[in-house]
Amino acid sequence: MKTKETILETNKKQKEFYNNKKKNFATALWSKIRNGIFTRIKKNIGIQDQTYILHKQWFGDLSNKKVLDLGCYSGNYWSIYLAENAKEYLGIDLSDMAIAKLNERIKHIPNAEAQAIDFLSDDFLSDDFDLIYAYGVLHHFQDTNILIARLNEKLKKDGEIISYDPLETSFPIKVVRTLYRPFQSDAAWEWPFTKKTFYQYKNAFNIVERRGLLGKSKWIALINILPISNDKKNKIGLKWNSEDWNNSKTSDSVLFSCMHLTMLMKKK
Repeated sequence: MKTKETILETNKKQKEFYNNKKKNFATALWSKIRNGIFTRIKKNIGIQDQTYILHKQWFGDLSNKKVLDLGCYSGNYWSIYLAENAKEYLGIDLSDMAIAKLNERIKHIPNAEAQAIDFLSDDFLSDDFDLIYAYGVLHHFQDTNILIARLNEKLKKDGEIISYDPLETSFPIKVVRTLYRPFQSDAAWEWPFTKKTFYQYKNAFNIVERRGLLGKSKWIALINILPISNDKKNKIGLKWNSEDWNNSKTSDSVLFSCMHLTMLMKKK
């Protein structure tokens, strides 16, 4: 088990990595595959848009909410929207270079600011957040118990978390990640959710809603090489994505077949 101090030291290396964006060949190749093949798949069958739309629905009325945009880098898809509509907005990230860019983007927005600070650091004093938006962030913490304790500490009563993270519960994805991990330049802070991780969150928070993505629909990557029309490929992808999206709400087996998980969680 990692201690808080060990994680803070690891996060210093993570800060340097994201400031310099130096990836070795294996990490650069995986990023190209992930951001190439699977990004095209997600766009073709509307996965990315439906996730963003769902997140906006989960935000609800932000006018009376204090929002923490956790690990937002220089701004994610919804950062500016959150800053413009929340009663109070704070974006934080390890990268001071990224935060400088975000501060420039939100300098015209009252009650909005960004800080380059470690979420686990004792220097991070802000609390009583109504909403913590963590897009692609929670899996950067190896010790889930330490992170959960910190999230609970920073949330106000009935506060909510919206998360989006990779899963490695699907057998083929777990195999690929296991083979890739020894060569991964950012392995020290990349911990895709396991079944254990999911159940830790389930036990710690009330999961109001959840959705899995790229379960059955991830196999459209193979369908794409077949000599059939793009229209037919997209119809297959849309059908499979619909099954993933709807059935993962209640079925753990469908959820764990997926590559990504998004959740709306409420503090108990």
